[in-house]
Amino acid sequence: MLRITTHDDGNLVTLELEGKLAGPWVAIVRESWQQQLARKECPGIRIDLRAVTFVDGPGKALLAEMNGRHAQLIARDCEMKAILAEIARAGATSSEPI
Repeated sequence: MLRITTHDDGNLVTLELEGKLAGPWVAIVRESWQQQLARKECPGIRIDLRAVTFVDGPGKALLAEMNGRHAQLIARDCEMKAILAEIARAGATSSEPI
């Protein structure tokens, strides 16, 4: 289960995710993110991962894609910070699988 809450303060859109970024939820998050990107007046995008409890392989790939498109990824716990560090390292070196 995953909950997505969108916050738009005019300067920044935040997609707040709560639960597991896995399975069919990855496609739903991708769709929400792409809808925000498609807006003409879209400000910057932040992905709030502080309440995410699990990320599967496709979820990591989506986060890597978001990172590559300059989304700001926010984490709280050590596990999520490690996932984001892994994504940043892979993005800095090449197109290695995550």
